[in-house]
Amino acid sequence: MSKFWSDFVVGLEPYVPGEQPANANLTKLNTNENPYPPSPAVMQAMESAVNDDLRLYPPSNADQLKQTLADYFQLTPEQVFVGNGSDEVLAHVFNGLFRQAQPILYPDISYSFYPVYCGLYGIEFSKVPLADDYSLDLEGYRRANGGIIFPNPNAPTGRLLGLDAIKALLQDNRDSVVVVDEAYIDFAEAGSSAVSLIDQYYNLLVVQTMSKSRSLAGMRIGYAMGSKVLIEGLERIKNSFNSYPLGHVQLAAAIASFNDPDYFAAMREKVISSREWIVEQLKVLGFDVLPSSANFVLARHSDQNGLALTQSLRDKNIIIRHFNKPRLSEFLRITVGTPEQNQQLIDALGEIIG
Repeated sequence: MSKFWSDFVVGLEPYVPGEQPANANLTKLNTNENPYPPSPAVMQAMESAVNDDLRLYPPSNADQLKQTLADYFQLTPEQVFVGNGSDEVLAHVFNGLFRQAQPILYPDISYSFYPVYCGLYGIEFSKVPLADDYSLDLEGYRRANGGIIFPNPNAPTGRLLGLDAIKALLQDNRDSVVVVDEAYIDFAEAGSSAVSLIDQYYNLLVVQTMSKSRSLAGMRIGYAMGSKVLIEGLERIKNSFNSYPLGHVQLAAAIASFNDPDYFAAMREKVISSREWIVEQLKVLGFDVLPSSANFVLARHSDQNGLALTQSLRDKNIIIRHFNKPRLSEFLRITVGTPEQNQQLIDALGEIIG
């Protein structure tokens, strides 16, 4: 502890990101990155953006990107907010929308950054336990609250909440903001996104990222979509914090990605097909696998310890994610990789389990 810290810093419990190993020989299936590269059109756009304009500040309002996103999602630019990765967008959401008199609600098994933001901004919260099958139990959200947030598909479970259930949740919470964190929604069935509900519910905010399905985790591009009132609040927070969250190269990459729908669709289908193959193979090996609509699966073996399996895989140069937490400690969270990486994983697990 430093005497120069502000008092609140002492009590912070920072987020711990997934390991980014320097060893290039490891098969990396631990942080839900896309195994395929960005679109060639994206690469070309980024190269073109590396020019003399880098001496200039980027457009602070990102108007061209907002228009591109608005066209894609059938919204207006005033319904779109962009930021430096969805984590920054979520930070503004917590700071600008969730500092309320009532505690906010989120699942007890969920994105582990949520409690970090609550600690950072002094937000009271209450965790709502998942059901026995690890799905969201909506009954727990039918009470007074200062806001609701949950990932859909949930992380790290991968389970998807349908639009009818989201509608019911919105109907029951007209007086608070409901945030649907859709980092993995592109790996779910078409039509699963809550974006289609925005014009019906002024209190709905949908957050997405380009890190997963669009292979741009290294560029840090996130965005939120909702009513003009919610977006205006986020803009006020952003412009009181950092008016230039996205640089020239980031903007060029994002726009180019949405302008190449064929490549996006092809890579998405590859990941989904590989996910289904992994699930089948894990079941053959005796694993219980939760239904997943994401680019990862959560699986446990009745005869094997989760931590021991994780360490055994590491010995075979394969890294996955293990959570030493209640109800999760026996599970392995496995990112969908290339077919070659997926085969390495299944072969290694077969040798370990015997």
